Amino acid sequence: MTAADNQATLERFHAAFASRDGQVMSDCYHEQARFTDPVFSLTGPEIGAMWRMLCSRGKDLRIESSNLCATATEGSADWQAWYTFSTTGRSVHNIVASEYRFENGKILVQADRFDFWRWSRQALGPAGALLGWSPLLRNKARATARKALDQFIASESRPP
Repeated sequence: MTAADNQATLERFHAAFASRDGQVMSDCYHEQARFTDPVFSLTGPEIGAMWRMLCSRGKDLRIESSNLCATATEGSADWQAWYTFSTTGRSVHNIVASEYRFENGKILVQADRFDFWRWSRQALGPAGALLGWSPLLRNKARATARKALDQFIASESRPP
């Protein structure tokens, strides 16, 4: 695929994110995709499920993307998210840098970077400020997020 194809995938992905369309985001991934960020480490269909979960639950989620850039094999983007963290009701403004690798016009690898301690101070308040730097809090956040994702995946597979 060409740089233009991958640029189109990146633009489609981020436009879907801005409109909270987790299914279109999911469709942008290669079937063998890998995703990492400070909370999640996912493969294949789990990635689309994560975006569908986050988009469906983020009632006040607002996304702004910038610096979308793709070559024939790689890409990058910066994005910001504003939302209310449901567990605490606290407002969060997360600033994220994403790096991508593409295969056949789909996202094969996505690695998102953000300041976990900054996020935890906003999302968790005093506990996040005191412990956001620690592996203990990061591992707790990972376990909680994984459990929520597993429950969401199970709910998607239940008959209506």
